[in-house]
Amino acid sequence: MTTTISPLIAGNWKMNCLRGLLDELTALAGMLTTGEAPRAIVVICPPATILSEVAQLGAIAGIQAGGQDCHAQAHGAHTGDISAGMLADAGAQYVIVGHSERRADHGEIDAQVLAKAEAAIGAGLKPIVCVGETEAQRDSGEAETVVAAQLAASVPDAAGQHEVIVAYEPIWAIGTGRTPTVQDITHMHAAIRQQLTARFAEKGLTMRILYGGSLKPQNARKILAVENVNGGLVGGASLLAKDFYTIISSV
Repeated sequence: MTTTISPLIAGNWKMNCLRGLLDELTALAGMLTTGEAPRAIVVICPPATILSEVAQLGAIAGIQAGGQDCHAQAHGAHTGDISAGMLADAGAQYVIVGHSERRADHGEIDAQVLAKAEAAIGAGLKPIVCVGETEAQRDSGEAETVVAAQLAASVPDAAGQHEVIVAYEPIWAIGTGRTPTVQDITHMHAAIRQQLTARFAEKGLTMRILYGGSLKPQNARKILAVENVNGGLVGGASLLAKDFYTIISSV
């Protein structure tokens, strides 16, 4: 982990959790306020239906809230969509854009991810832009090329003046229990850092690069210690307070 960048641990609850899971949030808040003070910014991105509750309950323990996606337009005839401004109005401070599940399930392309990131910035949110390769792309030696192309096309120029976070998530590791080797993570995060600094100069040196992909209590300490890993985007392990707290404490 690059020590000059304050780490960030974000929990992506995906399409899980009714209001009953807020008990886990309450438990996490208790751990964060009674245990050792966290050395990381903690963000939870719940379903939109409970975003406002998460923002209110989490604030007690310094937990910030985020959305899982947003529309590129500020308003309009887009049934079922949520704008970045609506997320901010509900208490969000961050929003995930370009998650691999959005790219796969909804056919989102880089241009759409870029537009969503720009919309997020316009609404005062901090976008977490996701990039990552498939197993076939890694096996064929294309991983770095694929990620570089996604970075170039998905990260907005406004990242030079506003906070934009990059999350590297090897698609083949998400929810599978498999993780890349430390060497693989080191190599990819270094390549991402190099591309960010080439494009954004000094600002690129301080942009957070999160790791996502079966990040869990058992491997968190090892992965979060890697150079240029400035935190994590956590899926399933963020649903349970004890597991998520263990990951946060691994920083």
